[in-house]
Amino acid sequence: MGLEFTKAGPIKGANTTLLLQHKMLSYLSASSFIRNLVSKKRRRMLVGGYDLDMSYITDRLLAMSFPAERMRAMYRNPLWQVKSVLEMIHQGHYRVYNLCIEEDYDPSHFHGRVEKFPFDDNHVPHFEMMKSFCESVHSWLSDDPKNIAVVHCMAGKGRTGLMVCAYLVYTGMSAEEALQLYAQKRTTNNEGVSIPSQRRYVGYWEKLLSFTRGIGNGPVDVHLPQPCSRELRRIRLYDTVNTNSVFFVVSELQEIPDQMNRPPVEVAKRCCRQIKKGSEANCSPRYFLSYVEGDEEGATPELEEPRVVVQMDTESPILYQKNCLDYRFNKPVEPSSRAACYSLRSGIWTKLGVPAD
Repeated sequence: MGLEFTKAGPIKGANTTLLLQHKMLSYLSASSFIRNLVSKKRRRMLVGGYDLDMSYITDRLLAMSFPAERMRAMYRNPLWQVKSVLEMIHQGHYRVYNLCIEEDYDPSHFHGRVEKFPFDDNHVPHFEMMKSFCESVHSWLSDDPKNIAVVHCMAGKGRTGLMVCAYLVYTGMSAEEALQLYAQKRTTNNEGVSIPSQRRYVGYWEKLLSFTRGIGNGPVDVHLPQPCSRELRRIRLYDTVNTNSVFFVVSELQEIPDQMNRPPVEVAKRCCRQIKKGSEANCSPRYFLSYVEGDEEGATPELEEPRVVVQMDTESPILYQKNCLDYRFNKPVEPSSRAACYSLRSGIWTKLGVPAD
């Protein structure tokens, strides 16, 4: 009698695991369960058998989340489904506007009809970008009454809402009307553009526009603000709770030739600390004298009486009864463009309310 030997076969356990993983990925990609969880209160569309995170704001403006591929398609709009729907409903008459700076895709998926206006999540674009975006959308929609503009960022809510509302204002709506319309059409809880700075920029944009021949009867005049010089002398945080210090960074946007996006560049970083009586080193009066500079290039300001600007009474005794943090720059920071100040606490960056916008 002898022993029988068999050839080593495949390990069944490993194959079973791979098969289960493959089936799970296939199921998650086909199912909209996770995507519904991720989209939260954003409205979704059921069209062509697909359940997609997209909404018509008007008949010719479509807002949606990022058209994703591979693993990201499990919880975002699958790109191939977005393409199928657009080809089904608006074949040859759609153009996609990508606002994402953190993610991209091949424009050939949409026949090259993709334009990029990238800026950071939870932030605002510069006015030149808003102007270019509105002009591009207006030109595309004017070419053919069947054309539509498809606008997306990553989640398809904040940045998308800001730019969609900017265009609605460009066509004659008020900022409040545009924000309200977007909130109603894009979300189920009427909370569209929720970040304060993004809402403010829709209002700022409205103030830059003028309709010389009436709304819809002529070109829109966009009066971009002229560069101006400013000084950041002090940062003070009032009524802070359980905080003895806050680290902050001041940054400004850097212009790069032939590039739409303007990346932030660090200007200064310091730490606000608790104010102690007698240590605030306030050498400036409560009343400041303000002089108006020339508005036009090469123009010199006329001689006039300086304006008196009243400062908040921040040196009153109540200042020492609350937990306030402060940092005073020995040399004022002079950003050359739009600046922002961010604080770091518990690993979370927060934009401070400094006059930097």
